[in-house]
Amino acid sequence: MTQEKISTAIISAMGSLKSSIEAYEKNDEKQVAGFVWRAVAELEYALFLLSIQHQGEIETSSWKMSSHSKEVEIEPTLSSAKNLLKEARSSIEANKFHEAYKKTWTARNHLLKVQESLEKKK
Repeated sequence: MTQEKISTAIISAMGSLKSSIEAYEKNDEKQVAGFVWRAVAELEYALFLLSIQHQGEIETSSWKMSSHSKEVEIEPTLSSAKNLLKEARSSIEANKFHEAYKKTWTARNHLLKVQESLEKKK
């Protein structure tokens, strides 16, 4: 049941990402921000569910160190996040939950950087 909820959240986030990319192509930054916000919310939920399943091993992982980039290119970052979520979904289907968590966490961080970049433009 939890696996289904995780997959549903990731699929929903992927849909929001697709919509955000389309909005970006139309130069509608307000829509981009809204769709990115929805995707981040879904990913937070998926990460919460994944963390419940793997409480000890995920929290102390060294790969969580964030990289600080100066400028974020919005469309490539959105596409990268979407690809990571496709991989995360495949990992869930293969019962590789730690890999799914890692990819979902990284995708969420990409989207947080996009949100930050959009906020700076306001």
